Amino acid sequence: MPGGTKTENSKTSLTLLVMLDAMVQSIRILGIDPGLRQTGWGVITLEGARLSHVAHGTISVAPALPLASRLAGIFSEISDLVALHAPDVAGVEETLVNTANPRSALKLGQARGAAMAALARAGLSVSEFAPRAIKLAIVGTGRADKDQIGFMVKRLLPRAGAMGADAADALACAICTAHHLSAADIVRRAV
Repeated sequence: MPGGTKTENSKTSLTLLVMLDAMVQSIRILGIDPGLRQTGWGVITLEGARLSHVAHGTISVAPALPLASRLAGIFSEISDLVALHAPDVAGVEETLVNTANPRSALKLGQARGAAMAALARAGLSVSEFAPRAIKLAIVGTGRADKDQIGFMVKRLLPRAGAMGADAADALACAICTAHHLSAADIVRRAV
Protein backbone atom coordinates (compact mmCIF):
# COMPACT_ATOMS: atom_id res chain seq x y z
CA MET A 1 0.00 0.00 0.00
CA PRO A 2 1.59 3.32 -1.05
CA GLY A 3 2.40 5.67 1.83
CA GLY A 4 2.33 2.97 4.48
CA THR A 5 -0.42 2.03 6.87
CA LYS A 6 -2.62 4.49 8.71
CA THR A 7 -0.79 3.72 11.96
CA GLU A 8 2.62 4.34 10.35
CA ASN A 9 1.39 7.65 8.89
CA SER A 10 0.05 8.70 12.29
CA LYS A 11 3.38 7.90 13.96
CA THR A 12 5.25 9.84 11.28
CA SER A 13 2.91 12.82 11.68
CA LEU A 14 3.27 12.72 15.45
CA THR A 15 7.05 12.58 15.15
CA LEU A 16 7.02 15.60 12.82
CA LEU A 17 4.77 17.52 15.20
CA VAL A 18 7.09 16.81 18.12
CA MET A 19 10.08 17.94 16.05
CA LEU A 20 8.30 21.13 14.97
CA ASP A 21 7.26 21.87 18.54
CA ALA A 22 10.87 21.44 19.67
CA MET A 23 12.02 23.81 16.95
CA VAL A 24 9.74 26.62 18.10
CA GLN A 25 10.84 26.55 21.72
CA SER A 26 12.01 30.02 22.67
CA ILE A 27 15.67 30.90 22.81
CA ARG A 28 16.59 33.78 25.10
CA ILE A 29 19.33 36.06 23.79
CA LEU A 30 21.28 38.74 25.69
CA GLY A 31 22.88 41.51 23.65
CA ILE A 32 25.63 43.72 25.05
CA ASP A 33 26.89 47.12 23.80
CA PRO A 34 29.99 47.57 25.97
CA GLY A 35 31.17 50.92 27.27
CA LEU A 36 33.04 52.29 30.27
CA ARG A 37 30.50 55.06 30.91
CA GLN A 38 27.40 53.15 29.89
CA THR A 39 27.07 49.51 28.89
CA GLY A 40 23.82 48.83 27.09
CA TRP A 41 22.06 45.50 27.47
CA GLY A 42 18.97 43.96 25.95
CA VAL A 43 17.21 40.61 26.24
CA ILE A 44 14.95 39.14 23.56
CA THR A 45 13.43 35.76 22.82
CA LEU A 46 13.40 34.00 19.50
CA GLU A 47 10.46 31.65 19.03
CA GLY A 48 10.35 30.17 15.57
CA ALA A 49 10.88 33.25 13.41
CA ARG A 50 9.29 35.66 15.93
CA LEU A 51 11.35 38.04 18.06
CA SER A 52 9.98 39.35 21.37
CA HIS A 53 11.30 41.96 23.77
CA VAL A 54 12.02 40.83 27.34
CA ALA A 55 13.98 43.68 28.95
CA HIS A 56 16.64 46.31 28.30
CA GLY A 57 18.66 48.93 30.12
CA THR A 58 22.07 50.37 30.77
CA ILE A 59 24.76 49.68 33.29
CA SER A 60 26.31 52.87 34.63
CA VAL A 61 29.45 52.68 36.73
CA ALA A 62 30.71 55.83 38.49
CA PRO A 63 33.38 57.41 36.28
CA ALA A 64 35.29 58.64 39.35
CA LEU A 65 36.13 55.06 40.36
CA PRO A 66 39.50 53.57 39.41
CA LEU A 67 39.47 51.65 36.12
CA ALA A 68 39.76 48.25 37.82
CA SER A 69 36.72 49.00 40.00
CA ARG A 70 34.72 50.13 36.97
CA LEU A 71 35.57 46.91 35.13
CA ALA A 72 34.62 44.88 38.21
CA GLY A 73 31.30 46.73 38.30
CA ILE A 74 30.57 45.87 34.66
CA PHE A 75 31.49 42.22 35.31
CA SER A 76 29.28 42.08 38.42
CA GLU A 77 26.26 43.77 36.79
CA ILE A 78 26.38 41.51 33.74
CA SER A 79 26.70 38.46 35.98
CA ASP A 80 23.56 39.65 37.80
CA LEU A 81 21.73 40.15 34.47
CA VAL A 82 22.59 36.60 33.42
CA ALA A 83 21.31 35.23 36.73
CA LEU A 84 18.09 37.27 36.45
CA HIS A 85 17.21 36.69 32.77
CA ALA A 86 18.80 33.25 32.18
CA PRO A 87 19.80 33.76 28.52
CA ASP A 88 20.70 30.78 26.35
CA VAL A 89 23.21 32.69 24.21
CA ALA A 90 24.76 36.15 24.08
CA GLY A 91 26.04 38.58 21.50
CA VAL A 92 28.57 41.36 22.08
CA GLU A 93 29.43 44.27 19.83
CA GLU A 94 33.09 44.38 18.83
CA THR A 95 35.21 47.41 19.61
CA LEU A 96 35.62 49.82 16.74
CA VAL A 97 39.31 50.72 16.57
CA ASN A 98 39.73 54.46 16.90
CA THR A 99 43.10 55.43 15.40
CA ALA A 100 42.67 59.05 16.53
CA ASN A 101 42.45 57.99 20.19
CA PRO A 102 43.97 54.55 20.74
CA ARG A 103 43.83 54.91 24.55
CA SER A 104 40.07 55.26 24.38
CA ALA A 105 39.81 52.16 22.16
CA LEU A 106 41.98 50.21 24.60
CA LYS A 107 39.78 51.17 27.57
CA LEU A 108 36.64 50.29 25.64
CA GLY A 109 38.23 46.93 24.82
CA GLN A 110 38.78 46.35 28.52
CA ALA A 111 35.09 47.04 29.23
CA ARG A 112 34.20 44.60 26.46
CA GLY A 113 36.56 42.03 27.99
CA ALA A 114 34.90 42.38 31.41
CA ALA A 115 31.49 41.82 29.79
CA MET A 116 32.66 38.80 27.80
CA ALA A 117 34.37 37.28 30.84
CA ALA A 118 31.11 37.52 32.82
CA LEU A 119 29.19 35.84 29.99
CA ALA A 120 31.79 33.10 29.53
CA ARG A 121 31.97 32.46 33.28
CA ALA A 122 28.20 31.85 33.20
CA GLY A 123 28.77 29.20 30.52
CA LEU A 124 27.13 31.13 27.69
CA SER A 125 28.08 30.82 24.06
CA VAL A 126 29.13 34.35 23.03
CA SER A 127 28.97 35.65 19.46
CA GLU A 128 30.88 38.78 18.47
CA PHE A 129 29.72 41.21 15.80
CA ALA A 130 31.31 44.23 14.20
CA PRO A 131 29.17 47.37 14.42
CA ARG A 132 28.81 47.30 10.63
CA ALA A 133 27.41 43.73 10.72
CA ILE A 134 24.86 44.71 13.38
CA LYS A 135 23.75 47.74 11.36
CA LEU A 136 23.44 45.60 8.26
CA ALA A 137 21.30 43.02 10.09
CA ILE A 138 18.97 45.65 11.57
CA VAL A 139 18.73 48.42 8.98
CA GLY A 140 20.00 46.76 5.81
CA THR A 141 23.04 49.00 5.45
CA GLY A 142 26.33 48.99 7.34
CA ARG A 143 26.38 52.80 7.37
CA ALA A 144 23.24 53.35 9.47
CA ASP A 145 23.36 55.96 12.23
CA LYS A 146 22.16 55.67 15.84
CA ASP A 147 18.73 57.16 15.03
CA GLN A 148 18.14 54.59 12.28
CA ILE A 149 19.16 51.75 14.62
CA GLY A 150 16.79 53.00 17.35
CA PHE A 151 13.94 53.40 14.85
CA MET A 152 14.33 49.86 13.47
CA VAL A 153 14.71 48.28 16.90
CA LYS A 154 11.40 49.92 17.92
CA ARG A 155 9.80 48.59 14.72
CA LEU A 156 11.12 45.07 15.27
CA LEU A 157 10.35 45.07 19.01
CA PRO A 158 7.28 47.31 19.39
CA ARG A 159 6.76 46.39 23.05
CA ALA A 160 10.23 47.62 24.02
CA GLY A 161 9.01 51.17 24.69
CA ALA A 162 11.41 54.05 25.29
CA MET A 163 15.12 53.34 25.31
CA GLY A 164 18.43 55.13 25.15
CA ALA A 165 20.94 54.68 22.34
CA ASP A 166 23.08 52.19 24.31
CA ALA A 167 20.11 49.94 25.10
CA ALA A 168 18.93 50.17 21.46
CA ASP A 169 22.40 49.14 20.28
CA ALA A 170 22.36 46.20 22.71
CA LEU A 171 18.93 45.06 21.49
CA ALA A 172 20.22 45.41 17.91
CA CYS A 173 23.14 43.14 18.86
CA ALA A 174 20.69 40.59 20.32
CA ILE A 175 18.63 40.70 17.11
CA CYS A 176 21.78 40.27 15.03
CA THR A 177 22.69 37.27 17.20
CA ALA A 178 19.24 35.78 16.53
CA HIS A 179 19.71 36.26 12.78
CA HIS A 180 23.03 34.45 12.88
CA LEU A 181 21.87 31.38 14.82
CA SER A 182 22.01 28.35 12.56
CA ALA A 183 19.11 25.92 12.27
CA ALA A 184 21.31 23.32 13.99
CA ASP A 185 21.88 25.73 16.92
CA ILE A 186 18.15 26.32 17.25
CA VAL A 187 17.26 22.64 17.19
CA ARG A 188 20.11 21.70 19.57
CA ARG A 189 19.01 24.30 22.12
CA ALA A 190 15.34 23.36 21.80
CA VAL A 191 15.81 19.64 22.38
